[in-house]
Order: sequence, then structure tokens, then C-alpha cells
Amino acid sequence: MPALALHQLRTRHIGPVDLDVAAGECVCIRGASGSGKSLLLRAIADLDPHAGEALLDGRACSSMPGPAWRRRVALVMAEGQWWADTVGEHFPAGCTPAWLDRVGLPAGALDWQVARCSTGERQRLALLRTLMQGPAVLLLDEPTGNLDEDSTARVEAVLDDYRREHAAALLWVSHDPRQAARVARRRFLLEDGKLVEEEEGGKAAADKGKAAGADRPPDTEGAAW
Repeated sequence: MPALALHQLRTRHIGPVDLDVAAGECVCIRGASGSGKSLLLRAIADLDPHAGEALLDGRACSSMPGPAWRRRVALVMAEGQWWADTVGEHFPAGCTPAWLDRVGLPAGALDWQVARCSTGERQRLALLRTLMQGPAVLLLDEPTGNLDEDSTARVEAVLDDYRREHAAALLWVSHDPRQAARVARRRFLLEDGKLVEEEEGGKAAADKGKAAGADRPPDTEGAAW
């Protein structure tokens, strides 16, 4: 049974989408600006109206309260939400210096004023805040979009470790084909509201009617996730 399953999911101009993501697997979605990648993630997170169904370990999103669903199927946006003055107030259970170091932040980062953090710092902190909650599925909307090369490599490594250690399912939106090739064996393009699986080398599969889901086991070794 896949960790995350989408059955005929539709939202606005997107769909129907059928996709399975296994526990411990990372699947990447690319597409042109405005193609609806973020809208698709928001629908999966039950933040926007949608038809069809999303399931977590066989349990339908429609059978769960929205907050409970999002604790298990967590959306990490390019710019997280901040509601208090200091970073530490957003980490009620704390965050160890080791975790902060893994994304290139100092131990004192929890004492920072949110307003004085750079966009890239806020992005990494928002990711850590989500990981501290232990979700089973991560919906990643350009999680390294505001980062330099070194910070990008750090975040990719942290997400790889989390995927392996927690058997988490990752659905990763990226504009970068090189990143997509690094992090995922299965990669899709979102075109005209449909998911089209990419072949090796980045070309879209010839059969555009091919179902997006697949019965492949998760990759747990090697460079590609």
C-alpha cells in the first residue's frame, strides 16, 4: 500500500491526477511557472477545494479533520508562516543545535528575531519546524528555491536522511531538472493540468495517457532517492 495515494484528484484547472508515492520514496514534479504545481500541493494538503481523493496509508483525507491530516501530510512552502517575534517561539518542543547545524544555522538561531532573518534562513527554519513534527508525508514546494549551492546541498541531505530514517514519502516540486535527477527516480512534468512521467534524460514519456501511479518499491540506497 502506498503511503500517499491520489485518486482522480482535481483542483481548478488541474487533473484528474492519479499518483502513488511509496513510503521511503521521493517523487519530483516540475513544470512551467503558473502550471499549477503549488496548487496541486495545496489541494493534497487539503488547503484548497478539490474533487477526487487523497489517501494516507489507505485512510481518506475526507475522513479526517484538516489539521489532523496536515500534521501527517505536511506542506512545506517556499515562505513559511510566522506568527511570533522570535524564531524559538515557533519551536515549542525546541530544536537541537545539531539539527540547526545540519542546515547551516548557528545554535543561537532560536533567539533570532524573525523579522531580521533572511529569506533563505526563514526557509530553512520553516523546514526544520515541520520536520520536528514527524510527518509521514512531506509536500515540498521549492524547498531550496531561495538557497545558495551549499545550503541547497545541506537541505537535500537533511531531507534524504529524514526520508530514510522515517520511511517518509516525499513529493518534491522543483524548477531545476538537475535537482530533480538528484533526488528522485520518478519524475513528472505538470503540463496542461496533467502529470506526464519523464523518461531517463528528462524527456516526457511518449504515452501521455500513462497512469501517474506505479507499483515500484521505494529506493533506499544509492544517490537517487
